[in-house]
Amino acid sequence: MATSRRFIQCDVFSPVPTQGNGLAVVIDAEDLTDSQLQDFAAWTNLAETTFLLPPTGPSADYRVRIFTPAQELPFAGHPTLGSCKAWLHVGGIPRESGVVRQECGIGIVDIDISGERLAFVAPPTAIEPMPESAVGEITTALDISPDTVIRSTRLDNGPQWQVLQLATAEEVLAVDSSKVRWPAFNAIGLIGAHPAGEGPDYEVRMLAPSSGMSEDPITGSLNAALAFWLRDEGLLTGPLTVAQGTAIGRSGRVYIQPDDADQILIGGDTTILIEGTVTL
Repeated sequence: MATSRRFIQCDVFSPVPTQGNGLAVVIDAEDLTDSQLQDFAAWTNLAETTFLLPPTGPSADYRVRIFTPAQELPFAGHPTLGSCKAWLHVGGIPRESGVVRQECGIGIVDIDISGERLAFVAPPTAIEPMPESAVGEITTALDISPDTVIRSTRLDNGPQWQVLQLATAEEVLAVDSSKVRWPAFNAIGLIGAHPAGEGPDYEVRMLAPSSGMSEDPITGSLNAALAFWLRDEGLLTGPLTVAQGTAIGRSGRVYIQPDDADQILIGGDTTILIEGTVTL
């Protein structure tokens, strides 16, 4: 029998409500089947929908399952911040002051709630070279001049990313995402630096078919993986601000902060836009 459940829809990674990445959150999801979870995520047609459940062990405050319209994900960034915001909003009280511990497919993710913005601790990221053949396939498909590619890598922090760093943010914004034909490629991340002192430090784009769109508005998990890679390349020596979504009319901002404990925090503004119930 269908049941009325608490429901929240929020906007993540933008200081301007409706200019970030939308997330649907079902609060009371423990008795829903896998097919019900996937069907509802397909129905919302958002990049991700999350479902909150009791944790399976004593170390986490809650458990989350994350679904795109087509599949379940082990981890994602804007669903992490949005789910935490929703859990706190409905009265969740963390076991430890200042930090929420979220259980998800990759394990426990800590979320710092003590600052101006929620920020999750970026999970470990595997970094490996991208074969030149793969770089060539992507640059050919997207009509990117190989001369503009500074670095490339493959990253894995649950989701897997193929990343190209281009010479400038302008080059990143010039890429036509409609040129990619899926499913020929896995998720593609593009990053390029803005001129020093002129707004955000980097422009990022994430091209992937998982949400049904050619481009994701703002991608916390990609930016978390990029942060580890930038640190590995000696390019993360202090706080960074990343812009994403510009090419599709969004005003996304991701705040990357290395800390003294050798961790990297990924933060962003999160706003609750809709609150009510859903019958599932």
